Amino acid sequence: MESKPSGHPSLLRRLINLDAAVSLHLYTFFHPILPFSLLKSLELSGDGRLFFPITLSILLFNTTPTSATVLLLNLLIGSVLDLLLIGLTKHLIQRPRPVYNKNMFLSFAVDHWSFPSGHSSRVSFIASFCSFYSRQIADFWLVKLPNFDAHSWIVEYFALIVWLWAGITSVSRVLLGRHFVLDVVAGVLLGVLEGFLVFRVFNVENFSFWLK
Repeated sequence: MESKPSGHPSLLRRLINLDAAVSLHLYTFFHPILPFSLLKSLELSGDGRLFFPITLSILLFNTTPTSATVLLLNLLIGSVLDLLLIGLTKHLIQRPRPVYNKNMFLSFAVDHWSFPSGHSSRVSFIASFCSFYSRQIADFWLVKLPNFDAHSWIVEYFALIVWLWAGITSVSRVLLGRHFVLDVVAGVLLGVLEGFLVFRVFNVENFSFWLK
C-alpha cells in the first residue's frame, strides 16, 4: 500500500518560508525609514566592481615590494577565492532573489541567484582578514605614519571598525531587498572561512614555500 503525502511541508521548506517571511517583514518595516541613498552607498562600498580595481591599482603603482604588497596580494587571493566560491554555490543552489528586489545591476549570470550573499561574504572576508592580519596592518600604519601616535586608537580598533562596516553592510542587503536573511548569514560565515583559509593556507607566504 502506497503511503500518501502527509501534506506537511518539509523542515527545509518551513525554514525557507520562515526566512522569506522574516526578510519581507524587515524590508517592509525599514524600507520607508532608511534613506535609499544610505543603503545604496553601503551596497557600493562592498561591490567587487569597486574593490578589485582599487586593489589592483594600488598593487600596480606600488613598484617597490613591501610588507603592504604581501598584504594586498593575500587580500586579492582571498577576493578571487570568494568570487569562485560564491559563483559556484549560487550556480548549484539557484535560489531566486526576493520578488521585491528592484533596480539591481547584474554583473554576472549567477547574480540572478540569491544564496549566498556575495556582498556579505566579501565584506566579512575583508573584516576577518583585517582581524587575522591586525598586527601586520598595525605595524605598517606605524611605520608609514610615525606621527600617528596621537590617534593610535584608530590603529588599535581598526579591525573592529571594519567589522562594524561589514556588519552594517551585510544587514543592508536584507533591508535593500537584495537578499533573504539566510543568504546573508551564509555569506558572513563563508567570508569568515575565507579569511581563515587565506591566513592559514592560501597566501603568498605558503605559495612561495610550496614553489621552492
